[in-house]
Amino acid sequence: MTHAFEAQPFALTFDPKTTALVMIDMQRDFVEAGGFGEALGNDVSLVRSAIEPCKRVLEVARNKDLLVIHTREGHRPDLTDCPPAKLTRGGKTFIGEPGPMGRTLVRGEAGHDIIPELYPVAGEPIIDKPGKGAFYQTDLHLILQNNGIKTLIVCGVTTEVCVNTTVREANDRGYECIIPEDCVGSYFPEFQKYALEMIKAQGAIFGWVSNADAIIKGLKG
Repeated sequence: MTHAFEAQPFALTFDPKTTALVMIDMQRDFVEAGGFGEALGNDVSLVRSAIEPCKRVLEVARNKDLLVIHTREGHRPDLTDCPPAKLTRGGKTFIGEPGPMGRTLVRGEAGHDIIPELYPVAGEPIIDKPGKGAFYQTDLHLILQNNGIKTLIVCGVTTEVCVNTTVREANDRGYECIIPEDCVGSYFPEFQKYALEMIKAQGAIFGWVSNADAIIKGLKG
C-alpha cells in the first residue's frame, strides 16, 4: 500500500514494506559530554535536541515493523583503518587517545557505542563504518538490497557531515531519502540550515526534508 510523507519540496510517496529507518551515529562520543565531539570544542547540547524526536520516530518504526539500521563511526583498536589525514586534526591527535569513555572513536569502547535512549534491540543491524558515509567500506547496501528497500528515513548526527554524506551516497545508489529536520543535529546551527537546504534543493536533488510529526503521521497512514 502506498503512503505519503508531507515534506519539502513536495510530498514523498512510499511503501512501508520497502522503507527503512537509518539512525546515523547516535553515539556517546558525539552526543554526550566527555566524548569526541566535546573534545573538538563543541557544545553537545546542540545535537542532543535530536534525541527525543528520534525516539518518537524509532518507536513508531518499530511498531510498524520497518527495518531499522543503526550506524557507528569508529575504528579498529590498532587504527589500521584510520587514514593519517583523519587521525590528526589541526595538528592534534584525538582518535585512539584515552578519554572519559575510553579510547576516542575506537570500536568496543564505551564512547563508541550508541546512546541508551536509542539503543538497538535484537534484530536491528548495526553498521560499523570507518568513514563519514554509511555506505563506504560497509555492507549497508547489501543489507538494504536483501530486504528490498527503496526509501530511507535518515536520522542522526551530524547533519552536514555523516548524515549528508550518507544521503548523497544513497542517492547515487538509487534510494529515495527523507530527513526529518528535528531528528538530525549539528554543532553549528548555520550548517544545519544549509545542509538541509542543499538536500532538498532543485526538486529534491538529494532527498526530501520533513519533520518527526510528519514522518510519524505518514507511517501510521
